[in-house]
Amino acid sequence: MRGRLLFLTERYAPDDGGVATSATRIARSLASLGNQVDVICWTRTLEAGIVHQEDGNPSVLRVGRFREWDSTLPHTLNILDWLRSRNRYIGIWGHYLNPAGFVAAFFGKQNGIASIVSIRGNDLDREMFPPGDFARLEWTLRNASMVTSVTRALAAKAQAISGRCDIALLHNVVDANVFRPLDEDLTSLRRELGIEDAEVVLGFSGELREKKGLRALLEALQHVQGKRPACLLVIGEVRPSEMPRLLMLLGADTLLEHRVIVTGMLPTPEDVNRHLQICDVYLQPSLWDGMPNALLEAMAAARGCIVSDAGGIPEVLTPGVEGILLPRWQLHRLGEAVLAWLDSDAATKQQMGKAARERMVSFFHEDAERQALQALLERISSS
Repeated sequence: MRGRLLFLTERYAPDDGGVATSATRIARSLASLGNQVDVICWTRTLEAGIVHQEDGNPSVLRVGRFREWDSTLPHTLNILDWLRSRNRYIGIWGHYLNPAGFVAAFFGKQNGIASIVSIRGNDLDREMFPPGDFARLEWTLRNASMVTSVTRALAAKAQAISGRCDIALLHNVVDANVFRPLDEDLTSLRRELGIEDAEVVLGFSGELREKKGLRALLEALQHVQGKRPACLLVIGEVRPSEMPRLLMLLGADTLLEHRVIVTGMLPTPEDVNRHLQICDVYLQPSLWDGMPNALLEAMAAARGCIVSDAGGIPEVLTPGVEGILLPRWQLHRLGEAVLAWLDSDAATKQQMGKAARERMVSFFHEDAERQALQALLERISSS
């Protein structure tokens, strides 16, 4: 089915983070299937209430956020009413449960438009537990026309809350043409980053914070440093609210003196891939998670990965085949797992990296996502 779609998201390119990455990719995929997609995204880069429109397909309306959501959301509903007065929409997509999913479900129900709510990961947990709004979460899941989830684990949680059994899986995917092994000497990049010749590089990509295993990463680094020179390369940044905790865990001296190297957000996916290539091992010790884009990228880049069993990670990586998996209650042994990986033979490392990439190429590619999106659109047309 082809038509016009509204797409609501809290973040959209060039914003950073997994929500922005997936929202941008999905909106563009929906457009590539022959639909006109109108994206509405909130931003703090504009004055509150100001709307900036970027023409094209997708077209993008960036809406300046007010200080509080109880001002931002009524303003957003006014914009949606204006758009509906000008266009006929076959569906409205809420990317992330709240606020985008709630607004999509409410506006769709109010106006007789099919609504699709996309569960991404932390969005469900944030609303399940105080100070989240469980009543709003339950209402959204029950009243959306369709619900998608990036993992089976999240779908099971949503089913337990809402009772609905028709939650569709819509995995995250990765561009394996961008994230791939490189045949180039990256010695100069190591030097630019200040990595010493003898150091092994423990890698992490994204926004480092508690839910991503901040403590486990630092403890693993210190454990490895007790045996050999090592650094932790954060390909991204540390969430500002987490910086005091990071410094408290490290103790005195600077991050660099503890051999924690933070790149900041890099300008292109190709830059991220180059940095992944200098990692001797990639670590994803999440305490809870959905389906982290960063892990898919590291696997497509054929990195050796040591991960936790949080959220949908076990749906991505087979233990002992595409990487090493630790139960969340065993993350205090992450440093031991890293040393064991570093001491393993080159053939084993190469085979796991190759298997990780093959899994991404075979199952987590953009064509598979487009096929799933097409199936969702066909469900809209038949409902």
